[in-house]
Amino acid sequence: MSKTVAFIGLGNMGGGMAANIAKAGFVVHAFDLVQANLDAAQAAGCKPFTCAKEAVDGADFVLTMLPNGAIVEQVYLGENNDGLLSHVAPHALIIDCSTVAPANSRHVGKAAQDAGIAFVDAPVSGGVAAANAGTLAFMVGGSERNFEAAKEVLSAMGPNTFRAGDIGAGSVAKICNNMLLAVHMAGTAEALQLGMDNGLDPKALSEIMLKSSGCNWSLEKYNPVPGVMDGVPSSNDYQGGFMVDLMLKDLGLAMEASTGSKSSVPMGSAARSLFNLHKNSGGEDKGALDFSSIQQLYKN
Repeated sequence: MSKTVAFIGLGNMGGGMAANIAKAGFVVHAFDLVQANLDAAQAAGCKPFTCAKEAVDGADFVLTMLPNGAIVEQVYLGENNDGLLSHVAPHALIIDCSTVAPANSRHVGKAAQDAGIAFVDAPVSGGVAAANAGTLAFMVGGSERNFEAAKEVLSAMGPNTFRAGDIGAGSVAKICNNMLLAVHMAGTAEALQLGMDNGLDPKALSEIMLKSSGCNWSLEKYNPVPGVMDGVPSSNDYQGGFMVDLMLKDLGLAMEASTGSKSSVPMGSAARSLFNLHKNSGGEDKGALDFSSIQQLYKN
């Protein structure tokens, strides 16, 4: 008999993730506040629900993909302890894939443990294209036992699943990863623009750096210059992908974490300033563009 996954949050990332879980043979109870997202999930083989508490009823796994930590805490804890935790089956495993502060993960994880319910935080890397293709990477925080149990569902959405440590560790790993992503995207855009300003063709320069010591993920998989690479946001007017606003949110989480641990993060801080400058450059809000659009900041 197929196991049931309650999937809460069917936005840009969650829709593709839920579809791949259904494709893998699970029964998926899908919930979102937006009817169009529910319709898309139903077309992908999920069973739509208009009430999150009904969606989680009897589910073997409860998976959430939500915008921020405050919403994650509200959904699970609610007011007067009437969040999803009070409706999840005792045998269920909660998997929160949202990108939130480690403190949010630990708070919800502690409440789940107190209620006798298994919990892991499992933020993702890969973006919308990987969510749709089922090629995400997961950074998991939780016990070894719960990590192994979570892999049953996570493997339906991507081939790479890593245990970073105990509850909250997945969120820490995601923050570190995205801070580095912001740093090397900003640096890649800067180097490419320097080359173009000095007469180099960006495609030729990219090929040179890909075979040299400057090679990095942004250059290889996500080139920020329009026309250099097919199938990436830069060649689609920077539409789709990972929004500038979301990168700024993650960089804010990194700064918050660095304050708590008294870590020195000058490159992360500089990247946050650059992306914030880009967001508000040219007299318009560019927060909805893909984060590789920071190339425009250097071009201008």
